[in-house]
Amino acid sequence: MRKTLVAILTGLFVLMGSGFAVAQQAQPETYKFDMGVGLGMSGYLGEANESNLFAHPGVGLNASFRYLLNTRWAFRGLLTAASLSGSTAGMTNVLPGEAVYDFKSWVYDLGARAEFNFFNYGIGERYKRLSRVSPYLSLGLGVVMSSVGGETFVAMGIPMGFGVKFKAKPRVNLGLEFTMTKVFGDNLDGRELADLYLIKSSFLKNTDWYATLMFSVSYEFGKRCVTCHRID
Repeated sequence: MRKTLVAILTGLFVLMGSGFAVAQQAQPETYKFDMGVGLGMSGYLGEANESNLFAHPGVGLNASFRYLLNTRWAFRGLLTAASLSGSTAGMTNVLPGEAVYDFKSWVYDLGARAEFNFFNYGIGERYKRLSRVSPYLSLGLGVVMSSVGGETFVAMGIPMGFGVKFKAKPRVNLGLEFTMTKVFGDNLDGRELADLYLIKSSFLKNTDWYATLMFSVSYEFGKRCVTCHRID
């Protein structure tokens, strides 16, 4: 009888240990960071293009680093480069002397953004109602540098973005994002195009914006501690 009881208890402990090990293995891994790159198109609004944002499309590139606070919030550092161009030819507003101005430039933007996911973004962990797809909003602050005609101009910018994320694999994310950046300066398109209508611009009163539409891919790393009593 004693031997039978010992055998039963031993079997129960083995089953419990195996179940615990399986549960530990089945628990999905989560990560604190991701890094990624993006590629797409860029556009400009200002004195040389007042309506059609992508009338003169350019190329946009970026590199990003995210801190994944939780399934809803992330903080992102971003370095963006975009080619911009525009022309006053064909505009309804006729400039003095029917002059035509155009420009080509590169813009470099270094900034930080906060991102909010509409859904709990992730994979696995059904009790959290995670979704592999989520739209999101982003808002941030950055420093914008433009290079036009051999001159360099620097100003602050506020990027406002909307996008969609898709978790292709547990550590691989795909994204599509449209970002509109308000530049607090009037030299994004060069000094010649500043104050064309003799209206003096200022920190708040100016017309320069630029936008990007980017496809991105990112990879997560920095495994979270799943046995801790808090999320780190």
